[in-house]
Amino acid sequence: MEIKEEGASEEGQHFLPTPHANDTGDFQFTSIQKTPNEPQLEFILACKDLVAPVRDRKLNTLVQISVIHPAEQGLTRYSSTEIVEGTRDPLFLTGVTFPSEYPIYEETKIKLTVYDVKDKSHDTRSFLGYASFEVGELLKSKEQLLALSLRTSDGGKVVGTIEVSVVKMGEIEDGEADHITTDVQGQKCTLVCECTAPESVNGKDNLPFLNAVLKNPVCKLYRFPTSDNKWMRIREQMSESILSFHIPKELISLHIKEDLCRNQELKELGELSPHWDNLRKNVLTHCDQMVNMYQDILTELSKETGSSFKSSSSKGEKTLEFVPINLHLQRMHVHSPHLKDALYDVITVGAPAAHFQGFKNGGLRKLLHRFEMERRNTGYQFIYYSPENTAKAKEVLSNINQLQPLIATHADLLLNSASQHSPDSLKNSLKMLSEKTELFVHAFKDQLVRSALLALYTARPGGVLKKPPSPKNSTEESCPQDPPAPMRRQDSIPHHSDYDEEEWDRVWANVGKSLNCIIAMVDRLIERDGSNEGGGGGSQDGEKDPSLVDPVITHPREDWYEQLYPLIRTLKDCMGEVVSRAKQSLTFVLLQELAHSLPQGLMLTLRRDIVFSQALAGLVCGFIIKLHTSLHDPGFLQQLHTVGLIVQYEGLLSTYSDEIGMLEDMAVGISDLKKVAFKIIEAKSNDVLPVITGRREHYVVEVKLPARMFEALPLQIKEGQLLHVYPVLFNVGINEQQTLAERFGDVSLQESINQENFELLKEYYTAFMEKMPPDYISHFQEQNDLKGLLENLHQNIQAKKRKNVEIMWLAATICRKLNGIRFTCCKSAKDRTSMSVTLEQCSILRDEHQLHKDFFIRALDCMRSRQTQGALSESDDPETGCLTDNKPTSRHFYPVALLLVSSHLLVVWLILSLALLLAKYQ
Repeated sequence: MEIKEEGASEEGQHFLPTPHANDTGDFQFTSIQKTPNEPQLEFILACKDLVAPVRDRKLNTLVQISVIHPAEQGLTRYSSTEIVEGTRDPLFLTGVTFPSEYPIYEETKIKLTVYDVKDKSHDTRSFLGYASFEVGELLKSKEQLLALSLRTSDGGKVVGTIEVSVVKMGEIEDGEADHITTDVQGQKCTLVCECTAPESVNGKDNLPFLNAVLKNPVCKLYRFPTSDNKWMRIREQMSESILSFHIPKELISLHIKEDLCRNQELKELGELSPHWDNLRKNVLTHCDQMVNMYQDILTELSKETGSSFKSSSSKGEKTLEFVPINLHLQRMHVHSPHLKDALYDVITVGAPAAHFQGFKNGGLRKLLHRFEMERRNTGYQFIYYSPENTAKAKEVLSNINQLQPLIATHADLLLNSASQHSPDSLKNSLKMLSEKTELFVHAFKDQLVRSALLALYTARPGGVLKKPPSPKNSTEESCPQDPPAPMRRQDSIPHHSDYDEEEWDRVWANVGKSLNCIIAMVDRLIERDGSNEGGGGGSQDGEKDPSLVDPVITHPREDWYEQLYPLIRTLKDCMGEVVSRAKQSLTFVLLQELAHSLPQGLMLTLRRDIVFSQALAGLVCGFIIKLHTSLHDPGFLQQLHTVGLIVQYEGLLSTYSDEIGMLEDMAVGISDLKKVAFKIIEAKSNDVLPVITGRREHYVVEVKLPARMFEALPLQIKEGQLLHVYPVLFNVGINEQQTLAERFGDVSLQESINQENFELLKEYYTAFMEKMPPDYISHFQEQNDLKGLLENLHQNIQAKKRKNVEIMWLAATICRKLNGIRFTCCKSAKDRTSMSVTLEQCSILRDEHQLHKDFFIRALDCMRSRQTQGALSESDDPETGCLTDNKPTSRHFYPVALLLVSSHLLVVWLILSLALLLAKYQ
């Protein structure tokens, strides 16, 4: 199926208006009985005994399908079949599909107009005849088959017969396909049947979960012969995803919230020496500008209506930077006579990249490496913290912000249970409070907090150093510099100081002591209540702070609430002191990162956010679709919560010119998806769109399921277990630019990416084999030779063969066998992507569904063909690929195949291309 571009005026892009009769009640039409998520009507066509306008002329036949709505009585061109060459009895392998959303009724008339195409390149055609029928007439006919006479006009000359036969994917077509070997084998398919469906006209979603992701399906129907001359039916469906805009808006809102919180923490950092205060003011100025930019982009995105995907022509628009290019689902539904029905899904999307910012200085992979090297060589005015330490600081700050309100809530619940004098409720509340408080205390065990407190102390105006550090906390351990900056600098962390590190230990330890006192008090209260005695339980008092345990002794018979309230208040006070100190010190760590390279660091963050947003939108779309199609597969669900899902990206970018930067962006964006986890929750309303929570280093995507679907999930998933994904990227450049890169450039980037991601894929396979149950593994190994496929993939990566498409096919096969999610990407998800997807689909039909070997090329041509009316304009996007010799005629000025024959021809091509460019600009 060709990749659809917004604004392309193809046949089949015309939508019928919703009947006015439904609104006014003037007309009553009979609806077609629908099956949820299935097309309303599908039929195939065949002509017999066509009369040629000129004797002895071989006909090249095409049928145009038009719709006459009963209310409007207007003729709307709907779709066309392929052209069948050289026969008076054409049998069309493509069919006609009316999706479930299309407004069609039994009274709707279908007009079939037969043409003889004389010149395919200019679409010169002559009229042969036409026939028409009502949909109800077809559905009520015997065996749902009509044989109609083709006439030149009403009551005119009969020029042949056209047969219309209803197709149902779930039923086997009667008869064999023996006769096609002589009548059809030599015919060449240049056009395909295509139909489009407008949005739902009744506003009622039978499957709200899937409809929350997909819209505007484009369907194509084929029938191909199998190796034993039976018919198999294939339905292609390409759908847009509204997540193209929903996910970026969710993510930008999250970034704005996170950045506003960080800016506020910088303001609350307290009084600093003039040097550090000036740095803070400079950082805040730039950070506020970035927040304003994000807010402006979010405002513009909120204004976007209409299309649910971003076309490639818009990839350079600033307001659409965060939106993925051409995000679509490509689905192939196969119904064959011998095998079970099968679905094959591929998500197609443009490579995640920051097109508006450009690639003059490379992509993220190069830019991040350069940025980190500059940070390591920073001057005296900053303190160097490694990326790991910076990430750790963000993680601790995030944990603080999450845990502090949770602990306060559980503490209040504990007091509420005490006021109700309920022992069971008191125990449960104490358990929750203990768990959250222990997590809180554990978050501050890292040495980073200690060193950050020391660094912040030296940055205060007139800081007095009190006490040298103990021998075990050496300079190398407490100082975050790597390498250490010269210690003679005023603003560096000193080697020797009077700073009292034990003060932080006391403050931090008081939280744990307060919790222990609360536990002891609750145990004593429950024991006293059970035995109805006034003492006991004092054996643990020696371990507690006497000032905190005194209330137990002095007021043994007071109300439970009165006994616990002072201890809860002490816990909150201690926790507040810890939070205040830790927040300020860790915010000071972030200040170093931000101040180091303004504004380059913030622009890098923006670029990374843009690329990640595009990658995440595709991932969430793929995850939801995979979950929906595999919801009733126990093995998949067990794999989902036990191991996680493999997500395989097939990249088709070259390692030449700007596409090097795109590949560098894409590699980082896909790698960043490891920070994403999914959580499935039950939908409480009709809103089933996913919600994103978290921060830049850790995101959780909450996927909402309707109640009946949610109940079918394993207990672990229903209880909120986080589900992880393992993204891998394999890239093979396939266009003429890759030829130049391999002859004159550098392909080391592609080689290193493929090698790195093979190791990740191997790690996932190892975890899969170790964690899945033995009975599942034994059955799995019988069905799949994954070990052999992995070895073959490794050999092909090591071989460093030019344009080695075997890498793509092996990676795709491994992904499908591991129940993974498949992505195919090129610059704009058009030419190269469609070449790859259609080749993969035909290969699956041949290898898995016994497609007749003589029809592989024709099936490929049918799936790759585009209609001559309104063909897509690609002048600004030279994306042709060379995946196979069976591709349709290339639109290149110079065929790539010739360039591969001789290096001399390549030089000639370069010279001619340069001459053409000079002539153009002169």
